Amino acid sequence: MHRRFFAILGLLVGLLFGLFALAPAAGAAPKSAGKAGAKHRVVFQVNEDDTRKWNTILANINNVQEELGRVEITVVAIGPGLGMLKADALTANGVQDAMAAGVRFVACGNTMKSLHLSKDDMIDGIAYARAGYVEIMRLQKLGHAYLRP
Repeated sequence: MHRRFFAILGLLVGLLFGLFALAPAAGAAPKSAGKAGAKHRVVFQVNEDDTRKWNTILANINNVQEELGRVEITVVAIGPGLGMLKADALTANGVQDAMAAGVRFVACGNTMKSLHLSKDDMIDGIAYARAGYVEIMRLQKLGHAYLRP
């Protein structure tokens, strides 16, 4: 009788830990936050300090949206790529236009900390993740295709 009780208790505890492991990251958008009815999901990784690359990514996002229609798109900026999301970036207007079209931009909190950046330095309305690579992994687990142009 005691063995069965502890086996059931162990199973319940395991299920609870499993549920907590599936909880979204702090600052991350919930699963339902994507575009309603989006059949495609993609996450772009940006980790280069290159305005030409940033503009290419913005053009790629536009191309994906034109080709596929409703697409749930997230751009995660890590390391030197974080410059793309700074308020004074040359791409700030392009990022804001993409946000208006439903694209989600996420800044890596670890990079922000190492570069001594605050949310005041960044474009209004972007999201934040504690660790950019973990955010990419989480999105891949949720079915996002991974692109690193």
